[in-house]
Amino acid sequence: MRKSLVMGTSALVAVAGMAAADGHMASDMTLVSWGGAYQASQQNAYVAPYLEMNDGVSAVWDESSAEAVAKLRAMAEAGNVTWDVVDVVAADAIRLCDEGLALEIDHDEMLAAAPDGTSASDDFGDLIVSDCFIPQIVYSTTFGYRTDLVGDTPPTDVCAVFDLETYPGMRSLERRPINNMEWALMCDGVAADDVYDVLETEEGQAQAFAKLDTIRDNVIWWSAGADTPQLLADGEVVMGSTYNGRLFSLIEEQDQPVAMLWDAQVFDLDGWIIPAGLSPEREARALDFVRFATDTQRLADQAKYISYGPARMSSAPLVGQHETLGIDMAQHMPTDPNNAQNTFLYNYEWWADYRDDLDAKFQAWLAQ
Repeated sequence: MRKSLVMGTSALVAVAGMAAADGHMASDMTLVSWGGAYQASQQNAYVAPYLEMNDGVSAVWDESSAEAVAKLRAMAEAGNVTWDVVDVVAADAIRLCDEGLALEIDHDEMLAAAPDGTSASDDFGDLIVSDCFIPQIVYSTTFGYRTDLVGDTPPTDVCAVFDLETYPGMRSLERRPINNMEWALMCDGVAADDVYDVLETEEGQAQAFAKLDTIRDNVIWWSAGADTPQLLADGEVVMGSTYNGRLFSLIEEQDQPVAMLWDAQVFDLDGWIIPAGLSPEREARALDFVRFATDTQRLADQAKYISYGPARMSSAPLVGQHETLGIDMAQHMPTDPNNAQNTFLYNYEWWADYRDDLDAKFQAWLAQ
């Protein structure tokens, strides 16, 4: 990591500590997330209680996490970073950290320990994939399908997405190469363990695009996590990819005729970064917020509202029932053994290296 581009950890602690000690923390924050049910879970679980505990502090949401890397690059170049805390996927956190655009974090100094005294770094464990990344949840990207549009043989295999004969109709896929390229190769005969080795090659990329070509005319491309749930609710697609928590909301909270297709769900991590270069007052407020928002109880509380697994080991035993539905949430987590029988492990480090190149190729393919 290009550590010379960011302030050293001890200096960070000192600056933030001085700003907090003399009351010079910013009174407002701009938080960046993904909108929809996920952002609502964040608002309910920790933003609302944080603001209640900090009179005079306000927070506004920006739903631009899907464009976080590009926008933070542009803000840094312009010398005007307007975001304070940004929710990103792990691969984007790695890229932002490597480019000096995210603050390095001493997880044990800056984040809360577990209730039994376990350090934050031990509590989060291997989910700390970058010096700048503050883990929040484990989620998966998977498929939902309309139960009333798939006939008498509902899909059990992710490759049903490419089977237009058995399951005619429109699909929805995310407007980016991640996950789509992996599923395309697996459904074209590439073993899951070999996917990234194949995808590194020009031939492998061409193979993935060729497989996606077979359904291209039947795809609605989405950018926001709320898009596929709406398309499914409206009956505009027979199946579509999105985050498992969005599908949980659609199925359990909205009672739509939709079911989960857990096969080949792609596990990923999501968490916070704090942009580099904030004023001491804004940085102090951001650090104060993330310390609260990622403690053991707050991450467990988030699972009351959405079916994402909390990133702290100490939070898992505290996951209980849905706040309003009264249903046990553990069975709806992507990590539940019944749901995780055939998962695909997303390689965020690989994508951190290849994302810019494949993004450009994917957008060029879409434009053909």
